[in-house]
Amino acid sequence: MDYQPRDIEPKWKKFWEEEEVYKVETPAPDDANARPKYYVLDMFPYPSGEGLHVGHPLGYIASDIFARYKRLKGFNVLHPMGYDSFGLPAEQYAIQTGIHPAISTDKNIKRFREQLENMAFSFDWSREVRTSDPDYYRWTQWIFMQLFRHYYDEVADKAMPIEQLVDRLAKEGNAKIKAVCDDDTPVISATDWNAMSVAEQQNFLLNYRLTFPKESFVNWCPAMGTVLSNDEVKDGVSERGGYPVERKLMKQWSMRITAYADRLLYGLDDIDWPESLKEQQRNWIGRSQGASVRFALEQDAETPIEVFTTRVDTIYGVTFMCLAPEHELVAQITTPEQQQEVDDYIKWTASRSEIERMAEVKTVTGAFTGSYCINPFNEEKVPIYIADYVLAGYGTGAVMAVPSGDQRDWDFATHFGLPIVPILDAQENIEEAADATKEGRYINSGMINGLTYEQAVPKLIDWLEERRLGRGKIQYRIRDAVFSRQRYWGEPVPAYWKDGVPYLIEESELPLLLPKVDKYLPTETGEPPLGRAEDWKYQGKYEYELSTMPGWAGSSWYWYRYMDPDNKGAFASKNAIDYWQDVDLYVGGSEHATGHLLYSRFWNHFLYDLGLVPKKEYARKLINQGMIQGVIEFIHLIKAEEGDDSRTFVSADILDQYPDAEFALIPVHVDFVSDYGKETSHLTEEGIAKFKAWRPDYADAEFIANDAGQFVTRSEVGKMSKRYFNVVNPDDVVNRYGADCFRMYEMFLGPIEQAKPWDMQGIDGVFRFLRKFWNLFFDNKDNFRVSDEAPNKEELKILHTAIKKVNEDIERFSFNTCVPAFMVATNDLGKLNNSSKRAILQDLVVLIAPFAPYISEEM
Repeated sequence: MDYQPRDIEPKWKKFWEEEEVYKVETPAPDDANARPKYYVLDMFPYPSGEGLHVGHPLGYIASDIFARYKRLKGFNVLHPMGYDSFGLPAEQYAIQTGIHPAISTDKNIKRFREQLENMAFSFDWSREVRTSDPDYYRWTQWIFMQLFRHYYDEVADKAMPIEQLVDRLAKEGNAKIKAVCDDDTPVISATDWNAMSVAEQQNFLLNYRLTFPKESFVNWCPAMGTVLSNDEVKDGVSERGGYPVERKLMKQWSMRITAYADRLLYGLDDIDWPESLKEQQRNWIGRSQGASVRFALEQDAETPIEVFTTRVDTIYGVTFMCLAPEHELVAQITTPEQQQEVDDYIKWTASRSEIERMAEVKTVTGAFTGSYCINPFNEEKVPIYIADYVLAGYGTGAVMAVPSGDQRDWDFATHFGLPIVPILDAQENIEEAADATKEGRYINSGMINGLTYEQAVPKLIDWLEERRLGRGKIQYRIRDAVFSRQRYWGEPVPAYWKDGVPYLIEESELPLLLPKVDKYLPTETGEPPLGRAEDWKYQGKYEYELSTMPGWAGSSWYWYRYMDPDNKGAFASKNAIDYWQDVDLYVGGSEHATGHLLYSRFWNHFLYDLGLVPKKEYARKLINQGMIQGVIEFIHLIKAEEGDDSRTFVSADILDQYPDAEFALIPVHVDFVSDYGKETSHLTEEGIAKFKAWRPDYADAEFIANDAGQFVTRSEVGKMSKRYFNVVNPDDVVNRYGADCFRMYEMFLGPIEQAKPWDMQGIDGVFRFLRKFWNLFFDNKDNFRVSDEAPNKEELKILHTAIKKVNEDIERFSFNTCVPAFMVATNDLGKLNNSSKRAILQDLVVLIAPFAPYISEEM
């Protein structure tokens, strides 16, 4: 009997489904025999229309191996799967086709489920969740409502009910209240509060609520009619579709994540996450200690520009001020002579995302407003510029520029011919570059001349605070997270508007369902798509909030729903949460470092404050799987002169014969390439014909081959993507080699955390190994050859060496080194006479089972 995965795998797949082998039960609180829990979680996928490619299952296979391993160790393992099913692609498809996003999403999920089920995953499918399911998103809406009903008390260092704040405001005003609030929150007395109308009081409370609407600058895409996150914008256009994006001031719902900045920062010390990812979050949170300083305007001493600086010691080196182009004072201070230049510059910066503005370090740009402010320490006039490297949402949107100590300021000053004043005797060569040293003693610095850094800082801060011109301050780089999107396919915000103020609907009215609309586009008056719904009003008269929640809302708590997915009365029962507690192993991509992985920690800390979950951090250990890359096959097109309609492609190995030509790289579908991914990759005549049929715009193109008559392609390792036509469908690999072989080969490619290219050249070796393993059980006449004879020392040594190696490697998630260990053990046993002993093989089957579950079941 030869090894035939297509015969054995469907049989065991059916058995697992019918017997619900991987269904997990949550034990009762008083169950004395309850096994210890272990929770293995994958970042759930967005169900795109393309389905999975071979890169997607890498993390799922690794987590499944560990889940199976923990089951064998006696743990009660929760290993679920679901779908992050709200999202922009389904909405764009709906705009193009008119098909409701729910219909296309359901179709895509069925495709994903079919693919996943063919890869031998031990998911408990009875716990499947979808973020777009009303039974799920009612709890996303419920959590939103709790955030709206709470504020952050700095004394208690936790979220507290807004009613407690209301009581204090009524008794004493807010002057003594230590709570996180908007920077521009006015100080009021109890008399002021009690004199307010209900609408005025509710509007005032928005300064404190943990979710709130407020005007902020966003990435607005007019063509798509929606706000985009920073990571959805590339080079000034939308990543999806390539539409222009501009910075726009809009009223948006936000989450006051800044209230949790310190906790999110210091909580990183308590979790076993990749250090590089934790460092990304630390930098994103960006805690800095310094001082705020007020610079009065020359023409209006009552209107100061407030800046935050971590180097107040450099205050005497300030030679200009830079404001963000969006700063609220720009319109007020720009002189008529500078108006056109400033307007043009603002228009230009509006087309650039914040990430682009922060990343640009080579090009210096800016515009002079024509106005000046006054340095409070030496009363010197400081010219005010606007510059795109200053961001309105970071700090105060203003930077005091010290070119002798900051390179970006130095570049700006050099470009615009502004003074560069040395401030420390230890600064060197500042005529060539900035020197940010804190060493030496101060010069050209008034009251701190001759002092050291440690002596100067407290003296300067004391001086500011005594005169109420500033104060010592801790500031964070992180900003409150924009939480609303002008889209259809997302969770409706459970709020309505009355007298210009938002109010929550009743909890009994959840879920607030998405209404039907005639189109999935903004209205003719610019309202979000929900504005198209007919008669969609709260109690028939109040406007619902028309924005929907962002893509990260439903993914910020989903691990709890897996614990108790059918619960109608809570997002999960106390018993389920008390038993499963938190995620022991979380597997997913590092690209979510400052998105999902930060927002989800924020929501978890909030739920912890409410006493709804037992741990501040929800995932003890995180593994970021590396990307499985694809080989991109390019062909070289000679760039034609203007007016020349000819198209000529040249074989990659003879480009030197065209020294004057410029070439464009055109990706070609890998199905057309012979020897794909190898040094000998090329297009045959048949491949060229297929390319021309596929790309009719090149139907008349000339293909110049080498002397051997081959047209060589250029192979590069890069992202596996539909854009590069190099996607490898895992279904094809599984159909040919079986799921066990596919799983083992993905692990064999290299360490789980590292990027690695997909290469089919080694998969035959893994398949041969599985055949050898199979042959330990069957002889060449297909007779079952396993005996009950006692094993000898050599056989036991082979087995125990493998057991030790594999156990140690699994515990450290070194799955790639386990596969060679299986191969060595199988080869060594195969070399021995009469080596098919039950006592050896039954343990070897258990050992290999997490990697190759189907063949293990068969044995």
